[in-house]
Amino acid sequence: MDVAIAPSILSADFVNLEAELARIASADFAHVDVMDNHFVPNLTLGLPVVERIVQVSPVPIDTHLMIEDPDQWAPGFAEAGAASVTFHAEAARAPVRLARELRRLGARAGLALRPATPVEPFLDLLGEFDMVLVMTVEPGFGGQSFLEGTLPKIRRTRQAISEQGLDVWVQVDGGISAATVERAADAGANVFVAGSAVYGSEDAAARIAELRELARASHRH
Repeated sequence: MDVAIAPSILSADFVNLEAELARIASADFAHVDVMDNHFVPNLTLGLPVVERIVQVSPVPIDTHLMIEDPDQWAPGFAEAGAASVTFHAEAARAPVRLARELRRLGARAGLALRPATPVEPFLDLLGEFDMVLVMTVEPGFGGQSFLEGTLPKIRRTRQAISEQGLDVWVQVDGGISAATVERAADAGANVFVAGSAVYGSEDAAARIAELRELARASHRH
């Protein structure tokens, strides 16, 4: 279970996205938040922009769909070339069917849970997903503070994955920084989304390396 760092371009300069993607060329993924102003009270990028980001990004694209009706819209992001497509459990009507469709289209399928959504209903279905995203803030806006209360859910998720002998990643998104990444890693996360922590840094590559090393050190312990 190696560590992956996925900087969120929600904190990037949207006028210069290609240059901003180049700043994170040492990351494992670029995390792209898609919001529809319905599922969350914010509006960001749509499919045409994501399709173009896939074409110019130096790293694979990890899309996080904070949208209503992902059953209809999520497959389009896999078809556009996103390496990973994560949709919300609270929005999907048939999460397993959708995950299988995303995999058929060649993308990794991720299931996202808001802070107040329990993981327990999905523990018997973990093998249908490639990743579980435990939101560590309320989805919708960048720059929020990490919610300590999500750590037990991260632990339960990782424990269930280990007990079932599965290769499912656990991603955390929200308030991830040098101050919080070790606690999330210690709880069992291995994919870390960091927006302002990376893009707010003078040297994005150095910050990515720092986060990766802190998370790896926590796993070693």
